[in-house]
Amino acid sequence: MRFDIPQNQHQLRGTSIGSISHNHDHNHDHDHDHGHSHEILDHPGKFLERDLPDFSGRDWSERAFTVGIGGPVGSGKTALTLALCERLRDRYNLGVLTNDIFIPEDRDFLHSNRALPNPLQIVAIETGGCPHAAIREDVSANLAALEKLQIDFSTELLIVESGGDNLAANYSRELADYIIYVIDVAGGDKIPRKGGPGISQSDLLVVNKIDLAPYVGASLDVMRRDSDVMRDGGATIFTSVKHGEGVDGVVSLILAAWQASGAVKIKHT
Repeated sequence: MRFDIPQNQHQLRGTSIGSISHNHDHNHDHDHDHGHSHEILDHPGKFLERDLPDFSGRDWSERAFTVGIGGPVGSGKTALTLALCERLRDRYNLGVLTNDIFIPEDRDFLHSNRALPNPLQIVAIETGGCPHAAIREDVSANLAALEKLQIDFSTELLIVESGGDNLAANYSRELADYIIYVIDVAGGDKIPRKGGPGISQSDLLVVNKIDLAPYVGASLDVMRRDSDVMRDGGATIFTSVKHGEGVDGVVSLILAAWQASGAVKIKHT
């Protein structure tokens, strides 16, 4: 089924990180330290010790189940976001938020590819500086933008895409209920064993652009072995998002996590 999208004169088209008004009533506060700090990591992270989502206090009418997509520049985050929209938009009312550093390039890509029936349900914030700060250390601008999408469009599922960052970046559980981290084979088959919170502690690791492996000398067997070791057997999917390979597996895991959260009953085609 396709949803009728409500029109709203207060729709958010795109904004800088400091310009969103966040003045509606809700049952959580953002009165935490908004300074920009960098965590000092003394190990690459362990999957079994990752932060788990706490749904006990979540008001799904305030902000729908939120999928966070992160990863280095050029790994295929926006392509994956587009592919997820294409597979889910006829069943669910989606909202998408991109984190662009200076210009809304990723939002504009999704608009030009008609990722959602209503382009106003794809918005951007411009974070400047270090993208990881906006998804972990000070998530207030992202939360405000997502909650505005919820108010304006009564979304059922939200997707937030981070700006491209390094292997130490990962989402705060205050922002993302399900975390996907995307790497690609062009960075070399050494990337999984380098670790970092995104690789080791995301709910799902996506190894993208597997079709390029023969051309860059990357061994998928090595990447699979090292991913299993670094993630203690946590979920890893090998994809070629551009060609649609592996994307259905990503969708299935998102829907399973969404259903397990208690936020919604999954609609089957």
